[in-house]
Amino acid sequence: MNVLLIGSGGREHALAWYLAQSDGCRELFCAPGNPGTAQCAETVALGADNLDGIVRFAREKSIDLVVIGPEGPLVAGLADRLAEAGIAAFGPSAAAARLEGSKAFMKDFCTRHNIPTAAYGRFTDAAGAEAFIRKNGAPVVVKADGLAAGKGVVIAQSVDEAIAAMRDMLSGNAFGAAGHEVVIEEFLDGEELSFFAIADGKTVVPLTSAQDHKRAGEGDTGPNTGGMGAYSPAHLMTEGLGRQIEETIINPAIAGMRAEGAPFSGILFAGVMVVNGRAVLLEFNTRFGDPECQAILSRLDCDLLALLHAAATGRLAEIKDGIFWRDETALCVVMAAKGYPGAYARGSVIRGIDRADHCEGVKVFHAGTALDGAGEVAADGGRVLGVTATGKDVAEARERAYRGVDAIDWPEGFCRRDIGWRALAPRSEKRS
Repeated sequence: MNVLLIGSGGREHALAWYLAQSDGCRELFCAPGNPGTAQCAETVALGADNLDGIVRFAREKSIDLVVIGPEGPLVAGLADRLAEAGIAAFGPSAAAARLEGSKAFMKDFCTRHNIPTAAYGRFTDAAGAEAFIRKNGAPVVVKADGLAAGKGVVIAQSVDEAIAAMRDMLSGNAFGAAGHEVVIEEFLDGEELSFFAIADGKTVVPLTSAQDHKRAGEGDTGPNTGGMGAYSPAHLMTEGLGRQIEETIINPAIAGMRAEGAPFSGILFAGVMVVNGRAVLLEFNTRFGDPECQAILSRLDCDLLALLHAAATGRLAEIKDGIFWRDETALCVVMAAKGYPGAYARGSVIRGIDRADHCEGVKVFHAGTALDGAGEVAADGGRVLGVTATGKDVAEARERAYRGVDAIDWPEGFCRRDIGWRALAPRSEKRS
């Protein structure tokens, strides 16, 4: 098959890396890609938001499958445009991608289909939102309705902090149009995990779990980010918990979207809070996470291209019994530019990536990188590298990943040094 991958982040480098290893992959293109994807795919100078250009390129190159990585083009309807052109696409329609594109839609959808989620209110006016916050008190969660690159969530510890965050979102100062409606949500006290499933509109197959680290600082402190690291599988995942997530969250969501005329095809990623042993939905994402994708694909023990193509063409039932996972842990450490998720500088040179790649069990995935005028890899974003390693358990995978981090020479970068800490903490600390 000729394959076109859309996106330019660490998730896309991981997807490209594993798609290129498939016997069924004849040519692999990545638009717009990055210096990492260029090692295993032909990069194309098309932005992920250039829907017309992507469809035109797919026609010209006789593309058999388009794999859509980021959420933006999914919400904008790229999968629909490709379907109209008769081109198979891995990723949901715009109508199905509303599960991620609008938090207000997602919450109302959960209410309609009895999916367990935190109590909430949705508001476009500051006065109504403020009254709701004052009535319910703090801590409370304030969310921008639309896409905000994983950063549109504030866990407010006081009423005043919540009101300030809400007003900042509704004014457009914080997240632009994404914040023109806000969701005010009950704070749930528990432990988060991510659960992934794949669907083709009819069949749904559970995949695996991961645990992300959203806060910028160690011990889960500081501002929210797009993700500072992840490992898979999540330490608190059990067979019973997985079954509950499938039966009360994943399956009702797939059935509900089909019933509402928007069959879901692609990756359904449920971010859940485990409270007293039961999972409650925090959010849906409609694509592989980043950095969860890097960890998850490092454990996948089957042909990624065959899996994605089957989901895109309604044939998941034919191959669902051939999806296997390596019996090991994978862990990804994100190296970010100093200042992220606030202001940061671009252009600093990064050396030692090849040295890190030669560490046992390590693969470095590029995210926000570019080549400078001298042809050297330079930082070109907030989250810049995903140093990913596998091992027999969390401890070994983490030790290998940080050995890779330490092989990289980039004074202008930083990372959290505690990825996977909940899995390794004494029992008394795990809920702190």
